[in-house]
Amino acid sequence: MPTFLTIVVIAIVFLLLISLRQINQYQKGVMFTMGKFTGIKSAGWRLVIPIFQNMTKVDMRVKAVDVPSQKAITKDNISVEVNAVIYYKVSDASKAILEVENFYYAVSQLAQTTMRNTVGEAELDELLSEREKLSERIREIVDKATDPWGIKVDNVELKDVMLPEDMERTIAKQAEAEREKRAVIIKAEGEKIAAANLSEAAQTLSTADGALHLRTLQSINDLSSDQSNTVVVALPIEILRAVEGLANSFKKESK
Repeated sequence: MPTFLTIVVIAIVFLLLISLRQINQYQKGVMFTMGKFTGIKSAGWRLVIPIFQNMTKVDMRVKAVDVPSQKAITKDNISVEVNAVIYYKVSDASKAILEVENFYYAVSQLAQTTMRNTVGEAELDELLSEREKLSERIREIVDKATDPWGIKVDNVELKDVMLPEDMERTIAKQAEAEREKRAVIIKAEGEKIAAANLSEAAQTLSTADGALHLRTLQSINDLSSDQSNTVVVALPIEILRAVEGLANSFKKESK
């Protein structure tokens, strides 16, 4: 008789051990009893009766899924390859199990399709310069489509946009031309400012008596420290006018 009780106790202990399921803090347990959904189990040890009950664990943490590169044609008929990463988490464990067969695979496929469609609606310039705007558009579409599955999409980031080699060369040439354009504009603005300053200086020198002569003497002083052997000096107009006046006076006296 004791032997029978021992066997029964051992059997009960064995059944309890094989019936225990551990749910971690970041998980939820979706419980089924005889094939019917009977509730959500939180973290801890849970008793699952073999044969009659079954429990599926769902990871509730944020998942980062790399969306493979997708070939697409932009609105202006440019072939590109785009890949992205999508961050999402399960907000309702029961829906994630009951409403879709494999939500990991489903979210990845939906993200790929949405990314191709969104890229096809944008022009190349918009795709290159407004990635955040396109990423937000993809996120909104995927989040809305996955809401019945109990999935919450937190963020979508476009990682790389790969262009054909000839298009990359064209864009590089365009960027170089744009830089040259800015350089020419900046140089022209500098010359305009320099010309205005020279005009103002010339006006000042012309209105002040002897200013041009003093400027000439200063220039000659600066040239004295130069190693050059040849110096060309331009006489100020005041000196020429003075010489001309003296010549005219001599002519009048001689007459």
